Amino acid sequence: MPDLQQLIENSRINESIANKLFEIETEILSCQSSHELLQRLLELIKEKFNLTGISLLLAEPTPISYLLGAKLQSDWHRENSRPVSVEVLQKFHPDNKPLLCNELASLQPALPGSLLTGAQSVALIPLRLENKLFASLLFTDSDKDRFHPGLGTLHLEQLGVKASLCLSNALIRDQLEYMAHYDRLTGVANRRLMERTISEELVRQKRYGVPFSLLFIDCNKFKKINDNYGHDCGDKVLAYVADQLSQLIRENDHCFRYAGDEFVITLAGQSYSEARAVASRLMAFFQKHPMPYQGEKLAVTISCGVAQSQVGQNMDELLKAADQDLYRLKAAQPTS
Repeated sequence: MPDLQQLIENSRINESIANKLFEIETEILSCQSSHELLQRLLELIKEKFNLTGISLLLAEPTPISYLLGAKLQSDWHRENSRPVSVEVLQKFHPDNKPLLCNELASLQPALPGSLLTGAQSVALIPLRLENKLFASLLFTDSDKDRFHPGLGTLHLEQLGVKASLCLSNALIRDQLEYMAHYDRLTGVANRRLMERTISEELVRQKRYGVPFSLLFIDCNKFKKINDNYGHDCGDKVLAYVADQLSQLIRENDHCFRYAGDEFVITLAGQSYSEARAVASRLMAFFQKHPMPYQGEKLAVTISCGVAQSQVGQNMDELLKAADQDLYRLKAAQPTS
């Protein structure tokens, strides 16, 4: 029978671990996005359990189609997460249980050496969504006896389940937020977010006297593309235009899908002449870069109307000015 003193000590340790897990769970429940949750989760675990290192191993390719897309991949997440093949992850957790190991030579072929720098023992805790293994939390410690196969894994299993549930809730919020503010076809922000952004820019101009400009954009002969190639091709054209526009503008500028084949770009702090130069550059780019389509090159061009915000002008007036400039530009173009 175990020594009474040892039982008391084990009970005290278990209570301490349970309290730390509760504190972690309480904090991550308040996170509003999966970005924030993952960052806070890793920071809290490393701090409260005094780990040498902690990383998130992500299954590649991910079994969860909407999980951890490009929007999540901030510099922080790229630094603290690593892609691992699905097959390797499944070998770590064949029974969906945590893996404890202090013989790290057996892990080195499967894990980047940089993750094991200074480590003498590791714990790998599986994370699951929609009943699919999608990631593993990697804990490393400089103490060889910190994690070994003889230890119980109940608390680590509880942490994995709670982290998975919290992440699932955060991802659902992310999806709802995305659907409310982003166009599903093109991936750029929608009209609702455009209205908010322009309103904020107008307030900033009124307060600080800093103007900004708009580009009102449409795709030339888009109806003809739909008629000749079909709506599936038309959808690809819209996605292509949106993707290129987003890459060609500055980080503090924003691209929105306005309606149909029309897009709006806000140019922070740009004058009319500067915006006109941007418009010329964008139109020239599409002239020189036709869209690859079914082994061919499909001519996809755009026209850009320009307007600079004026003191006392409201959003509808600014959009109308840019739209009218676009109309003048297209009216002057050859009809052939």
